[in-house]
Amino acid sequence: MRARARVSSVLLAIAALAPILVGAPRSLAAEEETPSQRIVRLAEEFSDPLTTLPQLFLQDAYTPSNYGTSAQANRVIARIIVPRVPKFSLLPFVQLVRPSFSLVTAPTGKGSETTTAFGDMQLFDLGVLPWPGRETGLLMGAGPVFVFPTATNRLAGQGSWQVGPAFAAIYKGIPGVLLGCLVQNPISFAYTAPDRPPVSTLLFQPVLLGYLGRGFYVKSADSTWSVGWRRGNATLLPLSAGIGYVMLREDWPPINAFVSGEWLAYRQNAPVAPQTTVRFGLTMAFPDWRPW
Repeated sequence: MRARARVSSVLLAIAALAPILVGAPRSLAAEEETPSQRIVRLAEEFSDPLTTLPQLFLQDAYTPSNYGTSAQANRVIARIIVPRVPKFSLLPFVQLVRPSFSLVTAPTGKGSETTTAFGDMQLFDLGVLPWPGRETGLLMGAGPVFVFPTATNRLAGQGSWQVGPAFAAIYKGIPGVLLGCLVQNPISFAYTAPDRPPVSTLLFQPVLLGYLGRGFYVKSADSTWSVGWRRGNATLLPLSAGIGYVMLREDWPPINAFVSGEWLAYRQNAPVAPQTTVRFGLTMAFPDWRPW
């Protein structure tokens, strides 16, 4: 009950920030689109790692079944996507700043006991490359990814400062279809305790989305494959599939809701790992919010 109360408190606090971002007039570009065209574009933007659409993202990943323990795990993720145009960025192209925060309910052993704490914070800053160009439908971005050891419990984080490269590629050449990936590799360089192990993990997130019509779409874009480079590190290859719906209402920001299921297809060197996971997500976009 305490874990659920903490999760609810965090969700309410984050949702309270949404009205601050609302209230700007509609842009001319948005008015030139038909409602159906805008819904298709928004469905892609909500899953696009290179999107320039400001967003507030909330997700609850509930894991009822785990390998190596009978406990049920949970992770609440809050993410803000803040694009910056060249005039106000450090580089001569669009930068995408994306901090992620999490509240983790993790197993404490092989039994059913769990502990709830704030997890590590992740931040990446991708620069959208000017080639090969939007007219080809292919976009690419590169930049650094950071992991900060902000976890308030040992089981909720990795206990290390990490930095490494990140890369994303998206293809939008097929109407109603989004293809791409997000690749990250954070590497530890400092630790919060002497017994914390070094970390170097390749994270690969495939993105596949198809628009169905009437605001609905299907996707496989929530799973992240992880491969530890160091000897004995875990390798996890989950697969996911889900359905989402984009809602457009007058005088309301665009809202995206989705649910997806995830199954761990392959694991190595991972005594404790999620077997099945159900994700519930809600995203609110603010296309007219450009404080810069």
